[in-house]
Amino acid sequence: MYSTFNGTSGPSSTVAGESADSRTSHDVGDPDFDSFPLVPKGNKYEDFEVGRSMTHHWGRTLTQADNVSFSTATCAWLPVHLNVEYARAQGHPDTVLNPMLVLCTAVGLSVEDLSESGGPFLGIDDCVFGSPVYQGDTITASSRVLRMRTSASKPGVGIVTWHTTATNQHGQPVVEFVRTNLVASRAKPPTTTPTSKAGENHAH
Repeated sequence: MYSTFNGTSGPSSTVAGESADSRTSHDVGDPDFDSFPLVPKGNKYEDFEVGRSMTHHWGRTLTQADNVSFSTATCAWLPVHLNVEYARAQGHPDTVLNPMLVLCTAVGLSVEDLSESGGPFLGIDDCVFGSPVYQGDTITASSRVLRMRTSASKPGVGIVTWHTTATNQHGQPVVEFVRTNLVASRAKPPTTTPTSKAGENHAH
């Protein structure tokens, strides 16, 4: 018979041929995260060029759970997104997934290629929604570089603008937009040595 309550030692809690020392767990302490090697991810400014096109990720299938969670979290109570009978009365076969969910998904699909290396998000322009998205639709996205320039005020970064298009599994565009980000440069910015002020080193 083995003890399963408090693990006290004695005949009832000892397995034949097993020493107490061999069963003692060793506390290895907290991991030293600073010693883990960093793996660089994402494209730098120099990796882009005007006209370059990229197909992102392998896509994302959107579900009704995604739609309800997103709409509830953002307080988007439009019945066409949450009431299937209302949506059908408007000519849809099912509830229409929240278009902001579709937009956020498309942006998310592009992050690995466009902005994962870091840099503030500068905004979205010319956003156009196409075919409605229903539960079970799979979204994929691709982007093309429209403009790029180095930043005049922030050394070591550039400003890149892309045109992104997301389509459903039938190849129908569901959303397209123009997005701009700061993107880190691979080259380090030049450093300057401050000059001494006149009389600064004179003894007093």
